[in-house]
Amino acid sequence: MPTYLTEIVAAHRRTAAGDDRDVASLRSAAADVPPPRGFAAAIGTAATAGVAVIAEVKRRSPSKGPLAPDLDPGDVAAAYTAGGAVCLSVLTDRDFFGGSPADLLAARSATGLPVLRKDFTVSVADVYDARLMGADAVLLIVAALSDRELADFASAAADVGLDTLVEVHDEPELDRALAAGATLVGVNQRDLATFSVDGDRAERLAAAIPADVVAVAESGIGGPDDAARLARAGYQAVLVGETLVRADDRAAAVASLVGHPVARRVGAGR
Repeated sequence: MPTYLTEIVAAHRRTAAGDDRDVASLRSAAADVPPPRGFAAAIGTAATAGVAVIAEVKRRSPSKGPLAPDLDPGDVAAAYTAGGAVCLSVLTDRDFFGGSPADLLAARSATGLPVLRKDFTVSVADVYDARLMGADAVLLIVAALSDRELADFASAAADVGLDTLVEVHDEPELDRALAAGATLVGVNQRDLATFSVDGDRAERLAAAIPADVVAVAESGIGGPDDAARLARAGYQAVLVGETLVRADDRAAAVASLVGHPVARRVGAGR
């Protein structure tokens, strides 16, 4: 496993190992919260008119350091919505990204958009916590999980109404995601070892994603040219953080990414 991910996941697994809460009680509580907003459905609907934007609330990153540490999550979410974002992604990892569950709640409360909890899911309790804090979708990173964990966490998410964005970085990980039944796949363009962006990887993997799977391109998306290129490759959505959170006019930055025509993928998987 690449170095930066190893460190972060190890820290989350240590926290999970010390979590002695009753999982059945968490599941019961998560099942009782109001219905989710439909993250995958929002992308699918919007993509018929052009590439959709999942706009991210992100204070810092391990590689770039502080991005917008003093941002107001509600104000940022409102600007993203004004620009035409169809979903939000909110970092809730505190130690490495400076986020929190409070950021997710504030962003979701400021808009009517569905929200992805962007964090490092390593336990079933993490899945239920996502629903309890108001998330509509949860992230599963294939590189961080075993096949059994992928299946178990996806099942737990579906059980409480959460959509699951399954993130991959290469062909073997895509195979594992599809074998686990993923219907919403995110392709991270960033190399997890070097943190460099490889746009060719996203285009190559797009051809292997089945046409009935919703495809999202993540990381390293710098502007409308990137969004248009990824839409031509068949991605229905782009997930964008750093570019948007650093923009002087966040609404305009989102608007510049929205609506590029999405090419139909004909891939049948691997």
